[in-house]
Amino acid sequence: MADGAFAREYGCTEAEWLRWLPGAVRDHMLSLPAPGQACVAIGSGRLALSWTVLPPRRIALVSLARMKVEFSFEGVDDAARAAFLRYFDLYLQRGGG
Repeated sequence: MADGAFAREYGCTEAEWLRWLPGAVRDHMLSLPAPGQACVAIGSGRLALSWTVLPPRRIALVSLARMKVEFSFEGVDDAARAAFLRYFDLYLQRGGG
């Protein structure tokens, strides 16, 4: 992956992800150009997101949904990227302490 690119795994369904995404990007312009893809305008740069549904994680009788999400920032400086991800991560945080 290029500089400013990384992948994460999220424990959610695609429907949950799509429901959460508009709030997670806050006031940034969000577009969904194709299934499994999103673009977020951040200043004069952008964040390209792409995701795939993974097989569920099974722990005994429990089945947990999983998705792999790839992030690719282009033209976004380190400070803006850090600020965006700080809010994005807090918004998507579920449960735990």
